[in-house]
Amino acid sequence: MARWKNGPGMLYGADRAVPVEIAASYRARARGLLGRDGIEGALLLTPASGVHTFRMRFAIDVAYLGRDFRVLAVRTMPPGRLGRPRWRARHVLEAAAGAMTDWGLRPGMRLRVEPTPAPEAAGR
Repeated sequence: MARWKNGPGMLYGADRAVPVEIAASYRARARGLLGRDGIEGALLLTPASGVHTFRMRFAIDVAYLGRDFRVLAVRTMPPGRLGRPRWRARHVLEAAAGAMTDWGLRPGMRLRVEPTPAPEAAGR
């Protein structure tokens, strides 16, 4: 996909399909998971090569993805940490701590994200 847009989507390639929120604008990436108590599914930050968990309310799993959506690394980060940027990462996937293990996500896997129409736009 040449140009990503904010909105819902589905993540494929793990042991099961996972709902994902796509954060493609600067504002959506900057907000990320701040102010939330948790997340159902995952948040895809694109483009991104690193994250932090300052002012976060919960620990998260972070998967660094290459341009081709191959998983480069998976880490769990507690609140108040600064993750090192990955120089080959083009996208970052965030989820509640332990979720990526449940999905079977591990380095080397190739994932696919497909945007889905927003519910209000689907009825038009």
